[in-house]
Amino acid sequence: MVLYHLYKVNQVKALYLYHNWPAWYQFVTATFCHANWNHLSSNLFFLYIFGKLVEEEEGNFALWLSYILTGVGANLVSWLVLPRNSVSVGASGAVFGLFTISVLVKMSWDWRKILEVLILGQFVVEKVMEAAQASTSLSGTFHGGHSLQSVNHIAHLSGALVGVLLVWLLSKVPYDPSDQ
Repeated sequence: MVLYHLYKVNQVKALYLYHNWPAWYQFVTATFCHANWNHLSSNLFFLYIFGKLVEEEEGNFALWLSYILTGVGANLVSWLVLPRNSVSVGASGAVFGLFTISVLVKMSWDWRKILEVLILGQFVVEKVMEAAQASTSLSGTFHGGHSLQSVNHIAHLSGALVGVLLVWLLSKVPYDPSDQ
C-alpha cells in the first residue's frame, strides 16, 4: 500500500489478500505489503529485533522459512476467520511468529518455566481473543466495499500459534550434532 499511496502503482493492490476471492500467491505477498509508513516501520523494527534473534540461533534459511510459514499461516487463519469483505496486508503475523520462535528457542525448559508459560499464556490468550472479537466489529471500508481493519489481531495470535507449532514440529525431528 505504501507504493500505491506514494506512486499510485495499481498493480501493487493485486498483492493484497482479498478475503472474498484470494489468489494463492496473495497469502505470501500480503506479508510484504503495508497500509502506511507507520505500519511498515513498526513491522521492520520488530522484524529486525526478533529476526536477528532467530537468525543467531537457527541461521538465515530458518529465518526466511519461519517468516514465510508464520506469515502465510497468519494470513490463512485470518482468511478463514474474518469477514469475506476484509483485506489483509502486513507482516505482523510473521513478526509475532518470529517473536514466539525467538522466545521458545532461547528458553530453558525446566518445569518452573513451563508452569510460568502456562499460567501467563492463559491470560495473554484471553486478552488477545477479546481484542480479536472486538476487531471483527471495528473495521473500516476499503475500495470496492472491502473491509480493512486497522489492526488484525487474528493475524497476531495465529502468527504466534504457527510459531509455536513450527518449533514443536521441528523439536520432533531427530538431530545428531555429529552430522555437521
